[in-house]
Amino acid sequence: MTRAFDPNFAEPFGWRWDIARGARPEPRAEQPRAGRRGPLAALAAGTGLATLAVLGGFLGFVGMLERSERTPLGRADGIVALTGGAQRIGDAIDLLASGYGRRLLITGVNERTSRDEIARLNPTQRDWIACCVDLDYRARNTIGNAIETRRWMRRHHFGTVTVVTSNYHMPRTLIELDHALQGSDGVVPHPVIAEGFDAGRWWRSPATARLLAAEYVKFVAAWLRTRFEDDPEQSRAAILIGRGKPVKMVAEPLSRRLD
Repeated sequence: MTRAFDPNFAEPFGWRWDIARGARPEPRAEQPRAGRRGPLAALAAGTGLATLAVLGGFLGFVGMLERSERTPLGRADGIVALTGGAQRIGDAIDLLASGYGRRLLITGVNERTSRDEIARLNPTQRDWIACCVDLDYRARNTIGNAIETRRWMRRHHFGTVTVVTSNYHMPRTLIELDHALQGSDGVVPHPVIAEGFDAGRWWRSPATARLLAAEYVKFVAAWLRTRFEDDPEQSRAAILIGRGKPVKMVAEPLSRRLD
């Protein structure tokens, strides 16, 4: 008797059984793990862009620094020197003696530094130090320097001032002065170039690189802070950006005697 062919029937032996037992399901295509790679890729891209932005900003900051000292193009009513380097004071007194200003303010002077000590360090300028130099002991940092400069200019009715500080410190100083003086265009920068300091080849000196990197961070912080503060005398950021010591105020009240 002939049996009809049944495709669902598997013979115990023969080709049909072999095919049924040997058949394997085709492999399923592996789905891409987009859910896992997406956030990591975005984080890596964001980190890369932030690194490029910081590096580009730093290079731009270094590029704006003066490489050589220049004689001021014109005279100002007063001269202000920010402490932090002996060469700054000497250059400022020389400008005063050369007639580039009527009076000189040295701001941020250490309380242990007297007028006699400054005269001893600059013996050829004793007469100018005695008659035309004011010492400020109140300022605690660059914000305080700007505040004391504003107070001094108002007291003497000065409209223009030449500012003497190191070249790497000048950009931040100008930001603080612009904020304190409400955008006055009467500020003339006179950057001082310290001997042995080469900002153009900063990568060759770890000490120079660290100094410029730290100053760049402070420069950015000052720029951001002045976007949100109306008056530097009310600043609460002075403690955070002070010189490694607690600061209770940006500058002391005017009731203290100025020598």
